Amino acid sequence: MTWFWYFLIYSFVGFLIEVCYVHITGNAKRDRKCRLFLPICPVYGLGALGLLCLPAEIQQTPWLLFPAAVFICTGVEWFTGFFYEKVFRVCFWDYSHLPMHLGRHACLRFALCWGILALLIFYLLHPWVTWLVMHIPPWLAPPTAAFLLVDTLLTAALLRRTRDTDVLRWYLRLSRHSPA
Repeated sequence: MTWFWYFLIYSFVGFLIEVCYVHITGNAKRDRKCRLFLPICPVYGLGALGLLCLPAEIQQTPWLLFPAAVFICTGVEWFTGFFYEKVFRVCFWDYSHLPMHLGRHACLRFALCWGILALLIFYLLHPWVTWLVMHIPPWLAPPTAAFLLVDTLLTAALLRRTRDTDVLRWYLRLSRHSPA
């Protein structure tokens, strides 16, 4: 279950990174989550799992970790974007307007960001995440996994039907209709 928790935690950290990025850049799309209910961006969780699979020698050597992270995380980003496009029929990100892009789903600018992010994660965040995961009670895994599965299935159905990521922003429509 350790890997499950790593995936969820890093997917949530990715969501927080996306929210900060939007706030800093003033991007028009304010919400960056990729599920109907959970505030997660699974591409970050998958990227983190890919990095955690690296041999300890690479993880512990910054000049090896950086290029490995660029390669792994860019690959994860590209395949995840391709998956969203083909299976969910939506595009959460499109880098075709940026120089040195690999199709719509990856580009050099963000590939370099993944390398820097990996260094921050391994040397600053991961020790805390490991401690946290070791303290999550075992009974919490089944209901969390069930909720993630239901959320993913509902998300997939809505995205395939509407072909619009804005459908995941249902709570914004509720706030517009509530009395002030």
